Amino acid sequence: MSLLNHSYHFDPSYGYCLETLLKVPIPTEPDDFQQFWQSRYGKALMANSDIKLSEDKACHADFAVRDIVYQSTDSFSIGGWLLTPKASRPRKGMVIGHGYGGRDAPDFDFPSRDTAFIFPCFRGLSRSACHGVSSNPAYHVLHDIDKPDRYILGGCVEDIWIAVSALLQICPELEGHIGYQGTSFGGGIGAMAVAWDPRIQLAALNVPSFGCQALRLGLATTGSGAAVSMYHRRHGNVMDTLQYYDAALSAQHISIPVHVAAALFDPVVAPPGQFAVYNGLTGPKQLFVATAGHFDFPGREEQESKLLNELKTFFDPL
Repeated sequence: MSLLNHSYHFDPSYGYCLETLLKVPIPTEPDDFQQFWQSRYGKALMANSDIKLSEDKACHADFAVRDIVYQSTDSFSIGGWLLTPKASRPRKGMVIGHGYGGRDAPDFDFPSRDTAFIFPCFRGLSRSACHGVSSNPAYHVLHDIDKPDRYILGGCVEDIWIAVSALLQICPELEGHIGYQGTSFGGGIGAMAVAWDPRIQLAALNVPSFGCQALRLGLATTGSGAAVSMYHRRHGNVMDTLQYYDAALSAQHISIPVHVAAALFDPVVAPPGQFAVYNGLTGPKQLFVATAGHFDFPGREEQESKLLNELKTFFDPL
């Protein structure tokens, strides 16, 4: 049982310790797994992003803040923010993914003042809200889950790829100096995106979701995984689709350095799935073991500060 006090009807550590989490096995991927993703990536690169920029109300001493809208696949309009340094041309570029809570504003706690940041909102969420796609995570995660080629998680991956395209179109000098950072939903989607996009040189995945999908179906959570598990119980096997949208499987195809922050206790994203993403990585990797994710605990601010400092160092070579 977990040492953290909580009121959940289940144990958010799921009986695992660090030693057993580091041994969570990776499932077998479908025979056409690589073809599935490489085909999607090729089609996404052909998209016309049709970028529109406008001034944002936010003010910052070091960055010009602009609203950005670009066209993603399937005619989805993706909204977000673009931050560029005021003092000089940027030397690095970062795409920042968000969790299932969406995003109301860009983050300003990134220390690098020589970096251009793009903060896209994934399709159906926050600034990319649209008719026909629920912004409620419990419904968003089920959108077209019965259609492997149309499942919304794949579209969100494409939103990242086209965010990279947009950033390089605005600042072409950043080619070869692009990083990705995503948390929770954005961490899992990020693993799927980074695996197939050679334009990204470094990636950080914080408490990543969608790892080891088959295992995830059987673990109680309060997050989007609970909605998928309930759908599975009511309607039958969803693994025909989820076998392609497994962040741990995509992690096996990532060759660039990756930083993973994975939690020992998490009621929203089960830790075995998070560690499966780390375990699946075959290239250079760095692990930050967090006490808990999606949960308040004594010492949380200090731990988050330590993680931020570690990420500063990790992205410094970009």
